[in-house]
Amino acid sequence: MNVHKNARLTPQTVAERIEALRRQRLTGKAIAVEVGVSPATVSRVLKRLGLNKLSALEPAEPVRRYERENPGELIHIDIKKLGRFTRIGHRITRDRRGQSSTRGVGWEFVHVCIDDASRIAYAEIKTTERKRSAVAFLKAAVAYYAKLAIRVQRVMTDNGSCYRSRAFAKACKRLGLKHIRTKAYTPQTNGKAERFIQTALREWAYARAYTHSKQRGAELPLWLHHYNWHRPHASIDAKPPISRLGLTGNNLLRLHT
Repeated sequence: MNVHKNARLTPQTVAERIEALRRQRLTGKAIAVEVGVSPATVSRVLKRLGLNKLSALEPAEPVRRYERENPGELIHIDIKKLGRFTRIGHRITRDRRGQSSTRGVGWEFVHVCIDDASRIAYAEIKTTERKRSAVAFLKAAVAYYAKLAIRVQRVMTDNGSCYRSRAFAKACKRLGLKHIRTKAYTPQTNGKAERFIQTALREWAYARAYTHSKQRGAELPLWLHHYNWHRPHASIDAKPPISRLGLTGNNLLRLHT
């Protein structure tokens, strides 16, 4: 038995988690943060799995692509769980002193929404993923789009308990929304929300070494503005999402604040 070789093996559950995140197209650095292991460990596991290059990933399962014609016809909503922290992790500082005091800080939940036709996105950080937070976010998202003269008609979610709640159903009814839930075990049908989450992780959540999670949260509205107003989007002819609203003159200046 090669002792040194076995000492470098990663627990199966961790390796499986790393593989699952890689198949969601996360970078090695993002996976390390999400799983709580070193980038070197992630690199070793990915190399062993033959997934050290993104090009090695299996082709995505064929999905029927569609796009609504007008903004507001359908919005996609989802939630991403992120760990809270009070200091930069040792993987960046290379200093483990005091790390135990940051454990157990807890979680925060990024509720995200993206419009199917325009790709204009909205997001808020909540303390829970329960029905009260989901309903509050839905109302805030509809209000956000209303400020852009977008009337939301339908909302698509997965089958999470908060979205199956009576409270969420009532909120949809009061807002005049048709609620569409994805089929079980087919999260790709809500793919636009999934892809937006991956973009947000790469370009916002894991894009820099934040001192603490509050600093990360404060950066979210700034990144969202960049995403909606300035960042080219590949699926809409390399133009920013806001371009699909056809805003001109005073309306463009009024909203771009």
